[in-house]
Amino acid sequence: MLLASFGLAAQPADHTYDPIVDAVVARYRLPGIAVGVIENGQVVYTATRGETIAGSGQPVTAETLFKIASNSKAMTTALLGRLVDEGRLAWDDPVAKYLPDFRMSDPWVTKNMRVADLLTHSSGLPEGGGDLMLWPEPNAFTRQDIIHGLRYIKPGYSFRSQYQYDNLLYVVAGEVAAAAGGAPYEELMHREVFQPLGLSRCQVGTWNREQVGNVAQPHYRKDGHNLPMRQDGAIVPAITSDPAGGIRCDLTDMLSWARNWLTPTPGQLEWLSSTQREVLQSPHMLIPVSSQRRAWDHSHVMAYGYGWRMADVDGTWVVWHTGTLGGMYSMLALLPDRKSGFVFMINGEAEDARTVLGEVLTKHFTAPGDGHGVDWYADALDHEAAERPAAARPPDTATAAPVAPADFSWSGSYRDPWFGQVTLCPRGDRVEWASRKSPHMHGTVKRLGQRYLVRWDDPAVDLDAWLDPHAGSPPTLTMAKLDPLGDFSSDYEDLHFERTGDCP
Repeated sequence: MLLASFGLAAQPADHTYDPIVDAVVARYRLPGIAVGVIENGQVVYTATRGETIAGSGQPVTAETLFKIASNSKAMTTALLGRLVDEGRLAWDDPVAKYLPDFRMSDPWVTKNMRVADLLTHSSGLPEGGGDLMLWPEPNAFTRQDIIHGLRYIKPGYSFRSQYQYDNLLYVVAGEVAAAAGGAPYEELMHREVFQPLGLSRCQVGTWNREQVGNVAQPHYRKDGHNLPMRQDGAIVPAITSDPAGGIRCDLTDMLSWARNWLTPTPGQLEWLSSTQREVLQSPHMLIPVSSQRRAWDHSHVMAYGYGWRMADVDGTWVVWHTGTLGGMYSMLALLPDRKSGFVFMINGEAEDARTVLGEVLTKHFTAPGDGHGVDWYADALDHEAAERPAAARPPDTATAAPVAPADFSWSGSYRDPWFGQVTLCPRGDRVEWASRKSPHMHGTVKRLGQRYLVRWDDPAVDLDAWLDPHAGSPPTLTMAKLDPLGDFSSDYEDLHFERTGDCP
């Protein structure tokens, strides 16, 4: 790691940041983490803890690749900004100009959807709508499947009226970039973003894990242990979700990426103009400010730009994004007026850990006298979870029992217009739920009280689903999250299956 290229300060920052990082790692028993902090344009602190694979003895280093998940979105919008600078597209261009097959459920929205509308989470798609075409990965859905499937997803609100986070339209944005740029998205990302900025370790598309080396693997927690999940093979394939969340980078490159925004060099300002930089990191769609954010950060306004969130925190403007992807969590935060910020990446289940570490690092800049450390924020989250009302908690499934095929009258093949074909068929003494295009969505039908549920076989797919059959001609099936506050990307509520035939 060429720390000198960052103008790395000597060690005094360690006594400030080491206790914070160590406390988070200990509180949440993280398998591995990489952290970097920038103050006034200079990298003053880097730290790594843990292993790339729990129990492997392979330490996380500054060169360890992590999945940055939705932090990929800012790289995708930067690529689009490059194309705007070059005159190859305009933010106000209709999406259909580049993708003639693009359709939303409402023809008026299809006609009026601009390139910019793909980026602000205000399209009308329900929160996480269609994400089951992306995750769990790998699966067999293509980008053309997504473009075709969008027309069947019912809107959750009117076009441009509110913020509801989605991922599918960033995949569409990647295809717009490919059409305008004359090359596949992955090739453009390497050529137009990674190479000019010297992000030599960042990867997207197909690559050789053994040649690249030093790659963190995701983990889930079971019985208090970190267990690796869905480990990469020797060749890492390109995935459909790359423009929305498929990029991997190491700490060194993520710090270079951050400094490009905080203290761009003359060459970097030629790479992306000041005009486009301002467009990307300006508010375009308001986001409701949560009660927690008001209480913790004294925020008055929160918004989404193009691939970035932003808010006032203790009177300081903060621009940031997070990344969440089965067993990988990340955060990149910028305080542009102070030329400061931080980044960290974790290779384990770490939603609360990310919230706590992000809050404590942010407060170091915005409210250094706040006095609340890791334990205070962690305890506050634990208290909030404990106070969650019964109606907002997942049910106890200890008594759920597999349904015998003879007692299940809904067997057959079913189809949802965007998710495609699934089967509910006898397999030995159980009923199996299986998806044609999403192999990790494979599970057992059980009964709990008066309802059916699906328990997924893959332990890493931990958000089980209610399964509700409906009589009719043809019979139909709907689904819902077992945990009503579960991850929105498990958008079971958007599925509507109709029976198409008997079991194969």
